[in-house]
Amino acid sequence: MNRVPDKGPRTIREINDLKPPEKRAIYHTLLPDWVFSMFGIDPTDYTVQGQPVIHVRCPTGSSAVELSVYDAPRSSDPVLYLHMGDTFNSQLAVLLVVVNDPESARFNIDVDTEGNPTQLGTKTRNIPEEIRAMQAGLAPGQIRRGLRIFRTAVPVFRKFVRSLEYRMFFVEPLFYHNAIMFERYGFMYSRGLKEMRDIHQAFQPGGELYARLTAENPFRQPNAWQTVLGRSWAIHDDILNRSFASMGIQMYLHTDKQGAVQTFPGGGW
Repeated sequence: MNRVPDKGPRTIREINDLKPPEKRAIYHTLLPDWVFSMFGIDPTDYTVQGQPVIHVRCPTGSSAVELSVYDAPRSSDPVLYLHMGDTFNSQLAVLLVVVNDPESARFNIDVDTEGNPTQLGTKTRNIPEEIRAMQAGLAPGQIRRGLRIFRTAVPVFRKFVRSLEYRMFFVEPLFYHNAIMFERYGFMYSRGLKEMRDIHQAFQPGGELYARLTAENPFRQPNAWQTVLGRSWAIHDDILNRSFASMGIQMYLHTDKQGAVQTFPGGGW
């Protein structure tokens, strides 16, 4: 167990079983201040032009919550999306975090050429859109450029986790670059540190993954090994012969202290 006794709700399931006003009030504490100032959202009723733009999906009996923030009532993509929940062994896990710049170009990597969902490219892929996204400097799984202010949301989330009396929380990075990003925020590895180090070594000149880079494949260019972004696209393109998500990498962050970077990614973003 990684929490101590408390009189209030201590899990997502317990919050979800509260009355709607109570649980929504708790989840709204997850919203960083920039959400309101940047997009002109009314902090009293969470609306823009009188229409709601912050939505919380937290049904009674569920052990998960989804928080979506939009910059405008008719926007198709959230500027902030958070999905988290309880694990089977009473831990708190962040399943997905997305931060989008609504003013940036959109790349339809989330649907295939027939309009079917790709689950951000982890189920099927839209290769033409992925190439466009990559050429624009985006990472695998990104439909828009990020706002580069996710760091400001980390303290808010840590405060929320502490309010539930947890001493740590977990994340399972969907892509290689996600793991490196979480490292930079102080996350440590509970599973997968050796695998991450092996990937790093295999991308070095003379390594197995380095040998698989080729100018003939847009996702595996010869210089891809030099950057986190280049490596992530190559891994997304199955250079490991398996998906990154299937590796079961898990990371954690203590709520009361920072961790230390544990791998040696090399190169820039």
